[in-house]
Amino acid sequence: MPPSATGPAVDTHAHVFRQGLALADTRRHTPDYDATLDQYLALLDTHGLTHGVLVQPSFLGTDNSHLVQALRAQPDRLRGVAVVDPTIADEALQALAAAGVVGIRLNLIGLPLPDVAAPAWRHLLDRVNALGWHVEIHVQAARLADIMPALLQAGCRLVVDHFGRPDPALGVADPGFAYLLRQADSARVWVKLAAAYRNWPAPACAASGREATQQLLRAYTPARLMWGSDWPHTEHRHLASYPAATQWLDAWIDDPAQRRAVLADTPLQLFQFQGDPR
Repeated sequence: MPPSATGPAVDTHAHVFRQGLALADTRRHTPDYDATLDQYLALLDTHGLTHGVLVQPSFLGTDNSHLVQALRAQPDRLRGVAVVDPTIADEALQALAAAGVVGIRLNLIGLPLPDVAAPAWRHLLDRVNALGWHVEIHVQAARLADIMPALLQAGCRLVVDHFGRPDPALGVADPGFAYLLRQADSARVWVKLAAAYRNWPAPACAASGREATQQLLRAYTPARLMWGSDWPHTEHRHLASYPAATQWLDAWIDDPAQRRAVLADTPLQLFQFQGDPR
């Protein structure tokens, strides 16, 4: 049964881009294909998903113009997560908010951790909080304890990408994953059940992802968990597909009420499809 058969359903993690866009000087990946908005919307329709969240790809840096264009094309159906420089002007932040951006992303894979206690970062985080946005973190589980406390102390609501990125060799035994489980007590952290193939070999995505999901459900409850496709799977296109991503969710969560919360109730509120959550 498609996810939206009983109501709305949200894919909380996808990217759109095309060849020829200006690329960031520092990047891990340079795509040689297009991932268009029309393609993404067709996938949502095919798989019974009513809403989507577009995340600025790291290889586009802080130029969010393509993201904004996509959000403006589907203002009721899409929300966005941008990548910004801490010195961004107030007017530019307001323009992003007007386009449907509801958070900023810190993609720290392969990069040093920023000093989020520095004045420029604190000023940015204060403005992010005032807008009712969240801060999305993409970093290895072993480094979560080095970045999360300062962000929580700054009053931010945090979204942790991709199961918290446990070490593939350790899985749920990664001490960083155990640290992530303990942060549920803050009531200001959400976790995306997405991109299992970035943590475990593709054949293990169903079983290993289920084990991680069940531990996250016990710690966070469905009110702090969300699902994302991670389309178009960038460097992992040979390991994943949109149908596989939806099938993995089926393997991870059996209970219909939990699935409804993860697919609809939680993301509809956090990503402000149902108004400002402040």
